This record gives sequence, structure tokens and C-alpha cells, in this order.
Amino acid sequence: MEFQKDNTFVTGRLKSMTYAFNGAVKLIRTEHSIMVQFSLGIIMTIAGFYFHISQTEWLCQTLAIGLVLSIEGLNTAVEKIADFIHPNYHERIGFIKDIAAGAVFFAALTAIAIGLIIYIPKFV
Repeated sequence: MEFQKDNTFVTGRLKSMTYAFNGAVKLIRTEHSIMVQFSLGIIMTIAGFYFHISQTEWLCQTLAIGLVLSIEGLNTAVEKIADFIHPNYHERIGFIKDIAAGAVFFAALTAIAIGLIIYIPKFV
């Protein structure tokens, strides 16, 4: 079956959204790191309701959760592409994968800092 691009605006965008949604579901169902991050996002959302965080705190928390999940998804894509291109261990591929994982690390540290700023005052 040959791929045919849908050039109409509405149906093309709907197809793109369908592909994006399916990709998100695949990430959540198949990737352990995304499962963990997604679960933490749900827990933090529940905590937000429990502690009645402010609108600004909701914005920061939502941004942090989205940031971590997005970067984790990109990291997974980099790893899958690298493994497809060079299935065996290679020093350069390992370097690339480490850099992508480092991006997730920075996003996670940012999310942790935001969580601490929001929730430590709730306990003090």
C-alpha cells in the first residue's frame, strides 16, 4: 500500500492528531520509563487536587509533567532510531543515547524542583 499525503487541512490535521494520540498510547503501553513518568504525573495531579494548589502552581506543575513526558518520548525515539541504525553496541551510538538520556535528566530535575517549590510549603 502506497502512502498518500492528505493535503486537505481538516482531514490532514485529524489524521495527524490520530497518529500523535496512537504514538502517545504506544509510549505509555510499551516503555517502562514513560509508564513511571506517566504514573508520577497522575500522582502529582491527584496531589494538586488534594492540596488545592493555586492556578499558577497548576500551570507550573502541568508544564513540568508535560516537559518530562515529552523529553522522555523524544529520548525513546532517539534510542529506537539508534538501535535500528546500529543494533550492536557502538561507542558513538552510546554517546548519542547518553546525551538524549541527559536531556531527560535535566527535565526531571526541573520537575522535581517545581514539585518541591509547590509542595514543601504545604507540609511546613
